[in-house]
Amino acid sequence: MAQSQPSMQELIARRQRAGFAGRSAERAAFRANFDVRPEDDRHRFLFHVHGNAGVGKTFLMRELEQVARECGALTSFVDENAGSVPEALTVISRQFAAQGRRFKDLERLLAVHRERRHEAEAAAVAALEPRPQTPSAGSMVAARAGLVGLGMVPVVGPFTGALDPAPLAQGADRLRARLSARFRSHEDVELVLSPESVLTPVLLNELSDAASAVPWIALFFDTYERTGSFLDGWLCDVMTTDRYGALPATVVVVTAGQLPFDNGRWRGFGEFMKDVPLGPFTDADVRALLATRGVVAEPVVDEVLRLTGGLPVLVSMLAEARPAGPDEVGDPSATAVGLFLEREQDPVRRDIALVCALPRRLDADVFRALVDRPDDELDALYEWLRGMPFVGERGDRLQYHDVVRAPMLRWQRSRSSVTWAERHRSLAAVFRERRTEAAAGRGAEKAWADEEWRELRLAESYHLLCAGERRVMPEVLRDLVDACDQGESIAGRWLQMLVDAGRDAAVEALAGRARELSQALAAGGTAAVLGVLLREAGFDGVAGVGVPGAAASGVGRGTGVGGVGGRAGMGGAGAASGVGRGTAARPGASRGPQPRGLGRGALGRSRGGVVGGGRRDERTGEDWSAVLPRAAAARAYRVRAMTHDLAGDLRAAVADLDRALRLAPEDARSLTLRGEYRRALEHYDRALDDLDRAIRLNPTDDFAWASRGATRLSRHELDKALTDLDRAVELKPDYPWALVRRARVHRALGDPDRQLADLDRAVAVDPDWAWVRCERGDALRATGRDEEALADYDHALALEPDYDSARASRGASLANLGHHEEALADLDRVLERRPSYGWALRQRAAVHRHLGDEAGATADEELAQAYE
Repeated sequence: MAQSQPSMQELIARRQRAGFAGRSAERAAFRANFDVRPEDDRHRFLFHVHGNAGVGKTFLMRELEQVARECGALTSFVDENAGSVPEALTVISRQFAAQGRRFKDLERLLAVHRERRHEAEAAAVAALEPRPQTPSAGSMVAARAGLVGLGMVPVVGPFTGALDPAPLAQGADRLRARLSARFRSHEDVELVLSPESVLTPVLLNELSDAASAVPWIALFFDTYERTGSFLDGWLCDVMTTDRYGALPATVVVVTAGQLPFDNGRWRGFGEFMKDVPLGPFTDADVRALLATRGVVAEPVVDEVLRLTGGLPVLVSMLAEARPAGPDEVGDPSATAVGLFLEREQDPVRRDIALVCALPRRLDADVFRALVDRPDDELDALYEWLRGMPFVGERGDRLQYHDVVRAPMLRWQRSRSSVTWAERHRSLAAVFRERRTEAAAGRGAEKAWADEEWRELRLAESYHLLCAGERRVMPEVLRDLVDACDQGESIAGRWLQMLVDAGRDAAVEALAGRARELSQALAAGGTAAVLGVLLREAGFDGVAGVGVPGAAASGVGRGTGVGGVGGRAGMGGAGAASGVGRGTAARPGASRGPQPRGLGRGALGRSRGGVVGGGRRDERTGEDWSAVLPRAAAARAYRVRAMTHDLAGDLRAAVADLDRALRLAPEDARSLTLRGEYRRALEHYDRALDDLDRAIRLNPTDDFAWASRGATRLSRHELDKALTDLDRAVELKPDYPWALVRRARVHRALGDPDRQLADLDRAVAVDPDWAWVRCERGDALRATGRDEEALADYDHALALEPDYDSARASRGASLANLGHHEEALADLDRVLERRPSYGWALRQRAAVHRHLGDEAGATADEELAQAYE
């Protein structure tokens, strides 16, 4: 028969844990929460533990988990080993099963998810290749909504954390076609592209079932400074909205990380959560912890307090050593390294612990390269290192605790600068060799899409900089430009590497500059970083030059050009209306994130082959000047031009491409981009000049052929346009944008059969691109096939409910079918959002007239005429 009261042993163990952990107030408050019913206003649904590294957040989380179990809760504990929402759900499911509560439906879906993810890896790599095709507005919206998860799109597993909204959406658009063809069901596709949307409702159902059998459920999420990037938005949706379903009220969530609670995201939730800030131990906590290890002598306690400053990780380490006197704690001048390794007397192991602190993270292969010991000893030594209290696991790699690694690095650097540099050079060579193998003959752009390659490149650069190799700075800056091309997340990781290298090598000139660039990234995105680099490289530009008033008028805005040039001649709702989806009606997409506020500037004069800004380190006197080669400066302008495109400022994008082409006149990619932007701005002659040159330089660029075909279509050069678009489709048969443009040419030539054939092909390639669906709907409506057109419009609106052009066209088809009230509802909704939409006004005028509302019809016609 089960005991109703805890045993003596359990009570003793509970008291020992309490004495060891300290944090009695935090534990008591958490325990008390389980005595308050969820309906009571005093109950808290979320606890957020936060504090600097080393304050004992993880240990407290483990203690709180034990408290929850003692209160009868079913618990799970997720840490940084989970790299996505599906991985976190896998941990939760596995831990609940170990407590006797299996989530069978969730387990089944997770197994299917893993299987589909692996099947899709090849498709993911191919989809992330640069292609002249723009993501649909729907996928851009999904990408921005929490970046579709940094792990919520697990098909990009190797690229997790690397993808910012634009490249993620672009890859998702291209993936849909491949995955729809590969998988049998829509759910399988969603399990790959948006797994949380499929998995979370099942999780909530399982939690509801479990809540009927247990009094409480407690979900713990540790190292939130890392996991919060993909968990925080998801948790906020789960706890504060009904997007995925109902969450049982008996669920208590506990998060722990270095950052405070994000009130901006969780607005209005503050009264339902408990903030738990952690600082160093109080003197009383330190004494209590030492007492549990028999360390009570006042001189020893005083010495521990002095040396640790109350930092729990250091107090815990010293307590484990059980010093009997002050001398055993360490000489007052002893370094922190001596304290961390005091209990390890083997000099070989001490040296291993020190040398393995050099890499920011290490795995078994790096360990073997670092440690000069017989092969038969290495496995045991690696396991020993894994067990050290200051070493944690991050995925399949080891990472030292920051407060331990920093003094170890300082000690090694000060002990022998020569050995320090030699070891870092050796490590750089190890990572360079692994990076070369990872590239496996791929081009630079494919390599940059590979998370493993990027991590190896970061490690290689870090160690070269730590070794004092100032000669690599031009290469590092080129890499930073490429990182900006990948998006804010990757750029941030490169800048953090520079900060780390400058701090760890004590080169303030490097660390300070990296911090300045990081501030620019936070304030203005990658465009601001590129602006700083270009200015410091001897150019005046901080951002692209815009045209005064362009933003206000809509001229040259990326979100409008698709409508102006995209739907013209199709007889659809977007014709000459400026309301088509701008990003959807473009042959290629920019790959940078949206900037958030940039200045203006002009091209300056470079100084010879390389240009740079002086950076001399005050401590060493060494010159760490930033040297940006001209080719890299040209690339920086091109990358920044694409960020202007995403921000909707095509004139600024063209201005930056002007600068890029002054530095690199024969760069086909810059010419193609400028030609496309000029086409979108309706500067057709200049667009043709650029695209002609680009095609001469790179005759196999399908993007350039497609853009030139669209330009010639706008100039009504139909035969030439058809020739160009034929060539684009020949180069890339599954090119929806080119197929849609060619369909327009066929329509203009009076060939509706070929028009629909191309549109059918485009839909088959990418059935979930709303723009393509709307284009085919317009073509079907023009031939009187309104029922079929409605199916396409409905599909487009299911993907993008705010797609005004599709909704207006749907209203027109409904009117054609005699459903005038429904048509009026659609057109009213569109015109509430866009009162100046002339085409929709004329359609509504016709509906009003059919319903006998002549005054309403006349009013709409007058408005349409005024706006047009």
